[in-house]
Amino acid sequence: MKIKLLSAIILIAGFSCEQKNATEKDSSPILGTWKLVSSKVIMGKDTTLTFPIQNQEMIKIFNEDTFAFFKHDTNGAKGDSAVFDAGSGTYKLNGQDYSEHLEYCNYRGWENRDFSFKLRLSNDTLIQTGIEKIDSLNINQEIVEIYVRR
Repeated sequence: MKIKLLSAIILIAGFSCEQKNATEKDSSPILGTWKLVSSKVIMGKDTTLTFPIQNQEMIKIFNEDTFAFFKHDTNGAKGDSAVFDAGSGTYKLNGQDYSEHLEYCNYRGWENRDFSFKLRLSNDTLIQTGIEKIDSLNINQEIVEIYVRR
């Protein structure tokens, strides 16, 4: 009787481990929190380095279907360099094809917009490239953002 009970426990434990591994394999490799280390904007022939900025930091967080980003100054919102930017929305990832629907943003003219990008992963580094275009705001720029897993 003890052998049957022990066999049943081992069998259940084995199935539990197997299901967990299958779930882990199916989850997206971008899930989690990423810290921005470099960013540039390209407009025509002009390239502007937009990050890093002294005394600022930015993170981007991904869950199963939602992203959020937060940027703030590291000096406690004191002085002329005080800043806070935030946004969130839904995303889809299909291979390297990544699209965002920005639902919330402190720059309200950017809300309810769709953007298409490419994402490349290399170890703990995520590189996001693509075009941000909003005709009503005269925005037409290429971005290159580099994040490291936090």
